[in-house]
Amino acid sequence: MARYIFVTGGVVSSLGKGLSSASLAYLLKSRGYKVKIRKLDPYLNIDPGTMNPFQHGEVFVTEDGAETDLDLGHYERFTDTNSSILDNITTGKIYSKILDKERSGKYLGNTVQVIPHVTNEIKNFIKNKTSGFDFIICEIGGTVGDIESLPFLEAIRQFSNDIGKKNSLFIHLTLVPYIKSSDEIKTKPTQHSVKELRSLGIQPDIIICRSELPLPKDQRKKISLFCNVDIDNVIETVDVKTIYEAPISFFKEKLDKQVLKYFKIKSKKLPNLKPWFKISNTVLKSKNEVNISVIGKYVDFKDAYKSIDEALVHGGVANNVRVRLNKIDSEKLGLSQIKDKLSNTSGILIPGGFGKRGTEGKIESIKFARIQKIPFFGICFGMQLSLIEFARNILKIQNAGSTEINKKCTPIIGLIEEWYKDGILKKGDLKKIGGTMRLGKYECNLLEKSLIQTIYKSSRISERHRHRYEVNVNFRKKFEKKGLIFSGMSNNNKLTETIELNSHPWFIGVQFHPEFKSRPLNPHPLFASFIKAAKNKTLND
Repeated sequence: MARYIFVTGGVVSSLGKGLSSASLAYLLKSRGYKVKIRKLDPYLNIDPGTMNPFQHGEVFVTEDGAETDLDLGHYERFTDTNSSILDNITTGKIYSKILDKERSGKYLGNTVQVIPHVTNEIKNFIKNKTSGFDFIICEIGGTVGDIESLPFLEAIRQFSNDIGKKNSLFIHLTLVPYIKSSDEIKTKPTQHSVKELRSLGIQPDIIICRSELPLPKDQRKKISLFCNVDIDNVIETVDVKTIYEAPISFFKEKLDKQVLKYFKIKSKKLPNLKPWFKISNTVLKSKNEVNISVIGKYVDFKDAYKSIDEALVHGGVANNVRVRLNKIDSEKLGLSQIKDKLSNTSGILIPGGFGKRGTEGKIESIKFARIQKIPFFGICFGMQLSLIEFARNILKIQNAGSTEINKKCTPIIGLIEEWYKDGILKKGDLKKIGGTMRLGKYECNLLEKSLIQTIYKSSRISERHRHRYEVNVNFRKKFEKKGLIFSGMSNNNKLTETIELNSHPWFIGVQFHPEFKSRPLNPHPLFASFIKAAKNKTLND
């Protein structure tokens, strides 16, 4: 039977429950155990797919097409294990399921209530398809004390009683602030947070204390005493310089050892931390450096392009260079600023996105990268805009654009039914979600001897998608006549997946999102190649 570990947070949000869960999962997996991580989000949205990135950060997409919380990206990157639609639940999904059952009469006229109906659905989610795993780590989103979290906390309390305390463990992550004016570390917020949790019937077994400074022994003793937790189970996590130091930090604090001790399990072997030391040293100490400009409209929010940021770091690790990110707001990027802001860059990346805002700044940046021979990487919307730039300036189609932005343009990009009137796509080629949306894993055939085929070392690949609009393949011959090659196509040869520019040292656009499959211990080949091209440019300048 699997053991269940529940991770809750207190005092404030954004303390790092996701990273803590992912780090613990890696340590347990590295010891030889099978581990699965799940995220329970209290918000009422069905999923984060339509949520503003400024509020929620990026939307992470799984292989099976689920739009999920960005913490699932941390889970995948640290454990190198794919998540699925079964690993992220929201209050919205739970209530939607319950109301569908109620409308169809499946409750046989009974009054539908939070207890037991909502809590039962949460418990069903937690235990669904967990056979074969040694540990199930469940992260509860939000903060103890939030009204939205109450059904989830009640559900995990019940679940622990159902399976027995010997098979369940509660970890509570809190903030232990440092007050500079009095030069003191304060444990009171942690005490109050644990008190709130205990009032709901949950006694934490391990407390992880997030702090700016190391936690003195006296403060650990105080937390142990007032929170009724063994002092060895008061774990500190001091702010790290890179997230890839987290597994090292938690191992030093013996978090995984204390988890195994609680469950009375003898470790199979010690975790392998050598890769994390190597990654951390490269990220923090490498003498080689490249400047990468990421141009988008959500750059002011740290988590909006989280997977891209991390994938670029992974590419740097593969090339033994530090990647310095230059985030540029495309809405504020005027024509007169482009040369100054991009003249010292080693590579330009345009990420995915939706809508009109900031598109002209992106298009001018792509033009600059093309003319100045700067390594360019366009992802999803970034690829589409690179085609629009080329169509306007090389093919001389002045009104070239996307029907997402301008319905009266010459549609280089548009909804697929705008040029496939006869329903040429087979069932399953597209998923109808809010229009035409391709979500999750799709296969792609790469052109022999193309740059991207050389990078992948394969003629057939599988990558994750998240977009509605497609490239109009009716313009393919015109593009290729001028040297912009459609180097990757869908199985039916109707959907453009990758493009590249023959006359450029490294100019690639992809319709999919390779950042979702990049791992620190296994960098994605496209990001490794992009950083290599940027490194070569830096050395040659």
